[in-house]
Amino acid sequence: MANNKSAKKRVILNERNRVRNQAVKTRVKSTTKKVLASIEDGNKEVALQVLSAAYKEFDKAVSKGVFKKNTISRKKARLTARVNAL
Repeated sequence: MANNKSAKKRVILNERNRVRNQAVKTRVKSTTKKVLASIEDGNKEVALQVLSAAYKEFDKAVSKGVFKKNTISRKKARLTARVNAL
């Protein structure tokens, strides 16, 4: 366990950030699954709407530093390609 005041603060801060990062990752995964589900249904209009919402979540995750820019760019490209293939 932490021995000095600043180390104790870091433990608290790290836990807070871990919880936030976990929530952001969960939201990204859920929106990705929603897009994939709408693709499976075959409805392109709904898929485009859900994809737009997913882009917003993806960009939030990048701005918070949870994901790297290229990772999200790759996810966007793959989902967009699948939606356009409908």
